[in-house]
Amino acid sequence: MAKTIVEARGLHKHFGALHVLKGVDLDVAERELVFVIGPSGSGKSTLLRCLNRLEEPSAGSVVVDGIDLLDPKTDINHARQRIGMVFQSFNLYPHMTALGNVTLALRKVAGKSRAEADAIGRKALERVGLADRADHTPGQLSGGQQQRVAIARAIALEPRVMLFDEPTSALDPELVGSVLGVMRDLRADGMTMVVVSHEMGFARAAADRVLFMDHGVVVEEGPPAAIFENPTQDRTRAFISQIQRH
Repeated sequence: MAKTIVEARGLHKHFGALHVLKGVDLDVAERELVFVIGPSGSGKSTLLRCLNRLEEPSAGSVVVDGIDLLDPKTDINHARQRIGMVFQSFNLYPHMTALGNVTLALRKVAGKSRAEADAIGRKALERVGLADRADHTPGQLSGGQQQRVAIARAIALEPRVMLFDEPTSALDPELVGSVLGVMRDLRADGMTMVVVSHEMGFARAAADRVLFMDHGVVVEEGPPAAIFENPTQDRTRAFISQIQRH
C-alpha cells in the first residue's frame, strides 16, 4: 500500500455566512493523481487552497508528508516547499526572465546560491520543454509557455505533492495540450498530484481517482471509469451528463 502524503480530515471553511466546505475528508497516496471535479462554487478551489493554507480552514486538520499544517508551531513557509501550487493565472513577475521567476524561491526560500539555483532552474525549465526560453520575460511567451514556467517554478523546489487549480482554464484551446503534456510527464515521473480542472478527457485518461464535489461536500469518488460511465449518485450523474453534452 502506497504511503499517504496528504491527509485532510473534517475540513470546513466559512467565508462569513457562506459555508463553502462542509466537512471534507481527503487522502492522497504517494504517486497518485487525484482529480477533483464539480460545478462552479462547489468548493474545489477552496479545498486546494486549504491544503497549503492559502486559506485558513475554519475547522479540521491537514497533514502533508507528516507535517501538521495547522499546528501553530509549523513553519508554514518551510512546509509549503513540499507543496507545489499552480494557479489559473500564472502569477509570474513580468520584469523577470523565465529563469529568474523559477529561481526566486530557490534563492529566497530554499537559501540556494545563485549558481546552484540557476542550475536547478534550468533543469526545471528543461523538464517543461522550455530550456531555450530561460532568458525570455513572460511578455515574450505564450500563455501556455507562461503556465509551463509556473509549473517549472513549482517543481524546482522538489515538492512532495503538486496542486493544480484550473491550470488550463485561462489558455487558448490550442495551448492547453502543451500544459497537459507536462502534467502527463510529471505523472509518469511519479509526482503526486491533486488537480482541479474541467479537462475531463485528461481526467479520464490520466487520473487514478476522481472526486466529484457539490455544495461543499464530496458526493462521490472512484476510478475515472466508474465516475464517468457508472456514477452511483444522482448529482454526479446529472453533472456528468451535462458536461458530456458540451
